[in-house]
Amino acid sequence: MRSAPSSFISRATLIATLLCAAWHGQSANAAGLPSTLAQAIALERADALPRSAFYDPPSLAGTVPGDLLRELEFDGYAIPAGARAIRILYHSLNAEGRDVATSAVVLIPPGRPPAGGWPVIAWAHGTSGVAQQCAPSLERDLEYGELGLMPMVRAGFAVVATDYHGLGTPGPHEYVNKLAQARDVIYSVPAARRAVPSLGRRWAAVGHSQGGVAMWGVAELEALTHDPDYLGAVSVAGAGDLRVGLERMAASGDAATFYLAYMAYAIHARSPAFRADRMLVGRALGHYRAATTRGCWYYAYASYLDAHDGPALKKGWEAHPAVQRFIDDNRMGEAAMARPFLVVAGEADRTVPFALVQKTVTRACATGHLLALRTYPGLDHSETMRDSTDYILDWIRDRYAGRPATGECAAPPPQS
Repeated sequence: MRSAPSSFISRATLIATLLCAAWHGQSANAAGLPSTLAQAIALERADALPRSAFYDPPSLAGTVPGDLLRELEFDGYAIPAGARAIRILYHSLNAEGRDVATSAVVLIPPGRPPAGGWPVIAWAHGTSGVAQQCAPSLERDLEYGELGLMPMVRAGFAVVATDYHGLGTPGPHEYVNKLAQARDVIYSVPAARRAVPSLGRRWAAVGHSQGGVAMWGVAELEALTHDPDYLGAVSVAGAGDLRVGLERMAASGDAATFYLAYMAYAIHARSPAFRADRMLVGRALGHYRAATTRGCWYYAYASYLDAHDGPALKKGWEAHPAVQRFIDDNRMGEAAMARPFLVVAGEADRTVPFALVQKTVTRACATGHLLALRTYPGLDHSETMRDSTDYILDWIRDRYAGRPATGECAAPPPQS
């Protein structure tokens, strides 16, 4: 297997670094972000892998959610020396409960599995884009690289990294849909076991950003299914009121404006009759189609470089029934959750403000659930994932060891 060169930096890490610089007053050029679509396209091509017929699913007739549809060992990723990667295609469900095919990658640590098989982490990634070509499994670094993902493999965990349906596979990607992404995470685990018999039965889940939202859905669904092998979940930088977050992005006038296009796309994916012009106006609407079909994160960012000099959201957008439905579907902290749940948040997060995370945690604690909150002063969105990985791995080891989990209903003292 090809290992990651020391100079290789994952796209997620690069995005975090560049946006941090941009948000602190540097120009796009000074921060290293693409200043033209051509530059964005070049950045994406540098990490892209070709999409093959592997991602075109067979008929799902006669299969059930969690069934393995296809598997393929793949040696084109930048992964730790001695590790292996197996692409899988599996049967999942969308937010409506309809059958879909989803792709994923199973990362297997080097060496021999321990007694009982490799301990498993089901990984849920952050925003990579909404177009079919934006699947992390179609990136050499699997989007995150050393930003949390590869350290999990080096720590001796087999990682089942779903793409989410609509990324890689055909059909709309239900972006930031708590239920849709949670199902993709949950059903990836039995499919991975069929492809890799050396995986153990027990599993925990970790998600960042978009994947952090999915973790709330995982915990809620597990409260209904009662899977005895599920040990708990960790949500990193992934909680908050979607409506408030969207309005904040619209008012910021910064590089986050393109996320509004992604959210309009997400609402359309959930309610196909909804059109982007019910939500977006001006240049935000004008760039919508290109940003959601022609490229991924860099392309969307570059598409919106000139879209910050006028309103982006249509007046009264939040009153549309499809918007209300989407917001209601993605409420967090109101339903019962299964097993221990850890929320990790950066107090300087500009994408998911810490105040919104605190409100969600307070609401969740009111249900009496065992929930822990770990905070990181001064850290932004992706920095929090980077600096919390060791703590998260220790928390998961405790779940595997059967140690009791602790919880609290308020932020703990600041931690260094």
